[in-house]
Amino acid sequence: MSPSTLDGRVAVITGASRGLGRAIAVALAGSGAAVAVAGRAKQELDETAHLVETNGGRALVVPTDVTSYESVDALMTRAAAGLGRLDIVVNNAGVAKVAPLVDMSPEDWHAMLEVNLTGVFYGCRAAGPRLIAQSSGKVINVASVLGAVGLPGYTVYGATKGGVIALTRTLGVEWARHNIQVNAIAPGWFATDMTHDAFADAHINQRLTRDIPARRIGHPDEIGPLAVYLASSASDFMTGQTIFLDGGHSAA
Repeated sequence: MSPSTLDGRVAVITGASRGLGRAIAVALAGSGAAVAVAGRAKQELDETAHLVETNGGRALVVPTDVTSYESVDALMTRAAAGLGRLDIVVNNAGVAKVAPLVDMSPEDWHAMLEVNLTGVFYGCRAAGPRLIAQSSGKVINVASVLGAVGLPGYTVYGATKGGVIALTRTLGVEWARHNIQVNAIAPGWFATDMTHDAFADAHINQRLTRDIPARRIGHPDEIGPLAVYLASSASDFMTGQTIFLDGGHSAA
């Protein structure tokens, strides 16, 4: 795709302060979109915005708590007001705690559910009326390979990401008549701050990598081109789908 694929479009990306969210924000901006970067860590959001701007893009920093509908609704309003419109919503914010189910507290369950699944619902719900009114839009939800593949210790996390996959499928069908495409990316293991400690342990690294036919983990810049495709008119006939970007993990 050309660098001007998303010219004139405005995107909101949650969880954009680091990792895959930052990579997606930079990629969308690199293809011409103006981006509103959202998350809790203002300093890290500023760093993402700096990366966007040094590459010639426009960025708006909007500190946001995705577990608060009022905060997410304000994010969509500020993005549209500050950047002129709203075309693309990337629901990327996520958290994980790894532990056996019997060691998980009800508070752990609610914390992951609120960010990983309710936060996606909030993003879709807050953006929906605006996208429906203009009869166009792209929603990209970030799920996980663990929403489809079982791994001990990730029961709660996997349940929330499985919910994202189901929400994406049904909302894609519901909003198709409005010319809004809703799709998900399900990343496998990527080199991010969230996974750094695990892959720094040689035993864990070997255990997790052996499940990946490609025999390596992903790099954050590998998610950007897929996000650009899903945000562009090239994907207008695709909706309700989850694309696994996982080195073959889910296929093995």
